[in-house]
Amino acid sequence: MNTGRTLDQLNFDNSYARLPAHWFQRTAIQPLKNAHLIAFSADVASRIGMDACAVSPQALADCCNGQQPLPGTEPLAMKYTGHQFGSYNPDLGDGRGVLLGEVLNAQGERYDLHVKGAGKTAFSRFGDGRAVLRSSIREYLAGEAMAGLGIPTTRALCLVGSEDYTLRNGMEPCALLMRVTPCHVRFGHFEYFYYSGQHEDLRRLADYCLQRYFPQLKADVQPYRAMYREVLERTARLSAAWQAYGFVHGVLNTDNMSLIGETFDFGPYTFLDHYEPDHVANKNDHQARYAFSKQPSIVLWNLAALAQAMLPLVERAELEAELDRFESLYQAAYLERMKARLGLQAVEPDDQALVDRLVDIWTRQRIDHNRFLRQLSEWQQDGDDEAMLSQATQPDMLREWLAAYRTRLAAEAASAPMRCQQMRSVNPRFILRNYMAEEVIREAHQGDYRPLQALLPLLRHPSDSHPGFERFAGPPPNWAESIHLTCSS
Repeated sequence: MNTGRTLDQLNFDNSYARLPAHWFQRTAIQPLKNAHLIAFSADVASRIGMDACAVSPQALADCCNGQQPLPGTEPLAMKYTGHQFGSYNPDLGDGRGVLLGEVLNAQGERYDLHVKGAGKTAFSRFGDGRAVLRSSIREYLAGEAMAGLGIPTTRALCLVGSEDYTLRNGMEPCALLMRVTPCHVRFGHFEYFYYSGQHEDLRRLADYCLQRYFPQLKADVQPYRAMYREVLERTARLSAAWQAYGFVHGVLNTDNMSLIGETFDFGPYTFLDHYEPDHVANKNDHQARYAFSKQPSIVLWNLAALAQAMLPLVERAELEAELDRFESLYQAAYLERMKARLGLQAVEPDDQALVDRLVDIWTRQRIDHNRFLRQLSEWQQDGDDEAMLSQATQPDMLREWLAAYRTRLAAEAASAPMRCQQMRSVNPRFILRNYMAEEVIREAHQGDYRPLQALLPLLRHPSDSHPGFERFAGPPPNWAESIHLTCSS
């Protein structure tokens, strides 16, 4: 029996709205013309306690569009600041987003409902507060893809289209995204109170975050340091997952860093089509600050910025001691992810070297590492190497590595079939390529959302076969190299 609630029965308890009034602006969604539902996640609905089968598509679209406000919501735009491309910007905040409220599900878990593209707020600066269909589709797809890969991420309950247009790359259709996550507090929230000298508010924010996100740390002798330690550990694991799967965020500003270690505020992201450490996803990033290989060091830089903002709460030496742990935490998490992808469970002294040699081969020979690892999942240690070697431009290097890998597998207790099954579970057959998103967007601009709907099962269950969609498991088409993404993506 489904015990989920209908839309108007959701249990709202808005703790952030009870915080001091100068932390946010109370506002409302500015409706778009003829809002209509494009996509919906039943899984996200179940997380917040909704009965997905009882959802009316138009009622959900109307709720996102502010035409049918949900009982119990208290819409607000959050104020925060942050470092953008390394420079501090004091004028940030929810410039196109509205936090509707916080839903408590039957298990007592608390989720924020946040509408992106809701119109102007006090923090819009010179913007119109709108989100376009193109970028909204990309964020919706990214959340589903990251969740399918087991990488911590924000997701969206639904994607809503409209008949309104705004100027971006020419006139583009507007859209709305209802983002769902336990946490919308960013590193930039702490920076706002620190740099504006509101240190009592900074302490209150830290207490709020301890109570809401890290209650198990409240009894620690140094709860603020313990919270920072937890944030750092989660963020180290997150960045390791990005690197293991070739994910390039695009805009790793401190205002795009989640306090609970989720992938947040997707910029012009990409999953690498071939292994390219210097790949820059964002064509506006002229200094290559957020190149793929630089992401771990940028994440550390952002954690240092958060540490700076917490100086009124924690001694500098203690924060520096926590920061010093990042590199080893990241390396351990990365090795763990890569060993899982290689089907290695035992601990051997040369495991790191084996991974490093493989990454070097991927880099030198521009190999699509996600397709490589999926193929390796099908490979038997006593089988023919030719299928694997066909991916290499210099097969002798790869042949040598495969021999070392075969020797390493001898230390594993699991049988080859068990190992391959485990590997297939973490090595996707399908991964979200830019060209896949681009094809979906082109059709959506023509009013056809069927390609988007067809793509979603592949992203949500990327290790399954999905007959009829084999082309998405192959190499990207040549035209994919011409796709250029910017901050507006």
